[in-house]
Amino acid sequence: MPTIEESVRHLAAKVRDLKTHISTEEATKTAFIAPFIQDVLGYDIFDPREVIPEYVADVGRKKGEKVDYAIKDGDDFRFLIECKTVGSPLSLDHATQLVRYFNVTDTEFAILTNGEVYHFYAQLDAANRMDEKPFMTLDLTDIDARIFPHLEKCTKSKFDAETIVASAEQLKYVAEVRKVMAAEFKEPSDEWVRYFASRVTAKRLTAQVLEFFRDIVGTAGTQFVRDEANRRLRTAQDLDEEVTADVAAPTAPVDAENAATDSSDDGITTTPEETEAYQIIRAIARQRVPASRVTMRDAKTYCAILFDDNNRKPIARLRFNSSNWKIGVFDADRQEVLIPISTLDEIYDHADAILARISAMEEE
Repeated sequence: MPTIEESVRHLAAKVRDLKTHISTEEATKTAFIAPFIQDVLGYDIFDPREVIPEYVADVGRKKGEKVDYAIKDGDDFRFLIECKTVGSPLSLDHATQLVRYFNVTDTEFAILTNGEVYHFYAQLDAANRMDEKPFMTLDLTDIDARIFPHLEKCTKSKFDAETIVASAEQLKYVAEVRKVMAAEFKEPSDEWVRYFASRVTAKRLTAQVLEFFRDIVGTAGTQFVRDEANRRLRTAQDLDEEVTADVAAPTAPVDAENAATDSSDDGITTTPEETEAYQIIRAIARQRVPASRVTMRDAKTYCAILFDDNNRKPIARLRFNSSNWKIGVFDADRQEVLIPISTLDEIYDHADAILARISAMEEE
């Protein structure tokens, strides 16, 4: 039986492949949301005792309104689910029937989704009233592995309302604080700038002084985040086995592209940027395999990141020899796809492709 992570990643791959062919809400429900209910949450979509589609939600004067799915356990509601077409923005302003019905039933949890993003709601702020903000979000385009233990608590076999509520409040407010911090790092507010400026200068904080410190606070924040990321990468590397001799003294991989131009190691220089990019890819790979299975071989044309030190199993290729950096990742047909990047941090944006490539090679 697949794990919760395997089920989610399988669905994410399906969404990537099919979303351009989906243009209606019904197609979204059939292709993406029903499989989410069945394969991820573990409820039988063909059993009307568990999953009720088009559940009628008559509330007050509102008659005939429906929520797309009600998930039940006996007489108890577990989730109400409101669906939108894939790609549509998700807003409670366009899901008023979900809010109304949530507020008059004994439902404790609700999901608003477009098949690609899933917002989970509870009633943390007031009893019998659905919160305005979700306590958990699953985004299949940017999967955060930390969500899996919490998502598993919502599955049929692990469902426990008290356990979910106990962790939901922390999840919700941690997520909200992170959003505030991200916004402050991106564009520091006056309050944020004033706080830090007051800690490092005795100057009177006039508008001119605050504007001067705004750039300083922004730069310091960016450098702090980058330094922390590098520190964690170094720590992760120290915990793993030492890098193989091929990394310390890289040799050119034997393939058609390099055979003609790289008969020796002469002229090959591994740059600090290539080394840092390699460390980032190792850190990504550790979600699936031991980092010791990821190695690096440099050549004149590109720097290859390999699986099991096998030049027939490239995970990615770093093409940093010009000012226009590119990273080569591999699709399901093993074809290299070149992606321009401007910073090393952008490698994290392609973690799913890297992990999918590793999974495919594990199965070979």
